[in-house]
Amino acid sequence: MDSALGRVRRVREAAEDRAGELASRYRRFSEPALRISVGVVFVWFGALKFLPGMSPAQDLAVRCMQVLSLGLVPADLTRPMLAVMEVGIGLLLIGGWWLRTVVAVFLVHMAGVFATLAIAPDAVWVDGSPLQLTLEGQYIVKNIVLVTAVLAVAAARLGARQHARPPAPVPAHISVPASVTPSVPTPVPASVPAPAPVPAPAPLPAAEHEPAAG
Repeated sequence: MDSALGRVRRVREAAEDRAGELASRYRRFSEPALRISVGVVFVWFGALKFLPGMSPAQDLAVRCMQVLSLGLVPADLTRPMLAVMEVGIGLLLIGGWWLRTVVAVFLVHMAGVFATLAIAPDAVWVDGSPLQLTLEGQYIVKNIVLVTAVLAVAAARLGARQHARPPAPVPAHISVPASVTPSVPTPVPASVPAPAPVPAPAPLPAAEHEPAAG
């Protein structure tokens, strides 16, 4: 029984070591893999908007774009504009170029996407229920995963650049002049033992008086 448990334990430890080794190898490629996968999704979904009737959410997207733009963007231009934006975001994510700009544009785009939940509730909620989504509503809510993924990519990339940046030099206007030396505390001398008392000199013997001659 003990030998069987020992074999099971060894197999489990070997599997955990192997999984840890694979995780360490994948960690080096996790940021590019996540960035490229999100980019592929955006290119794919954006390319569908170039073709009328191919994207299941294009009508809803055009409707909401009309509301957000206050009717200033013609409906005929809304669909190709969204297609160009999404394909551009996807290509730049795949290539890893202009990441800060791409993240900013991506977040603006996502803000418009999630605004659909309030602009067209009849199209995203079933009978007005906040717990039941239509197909278009599910199409919108799944973007939470994409937002989290892009923020993770941005944090990894920008954080790596911050750590790789050399420390900034000290400005000249706050340099310490050569004539000024930092104050160094004076060391406290060790306590010196008090000198031994000097013994008083012994008194001189009194002079003996000789008897006067008779």
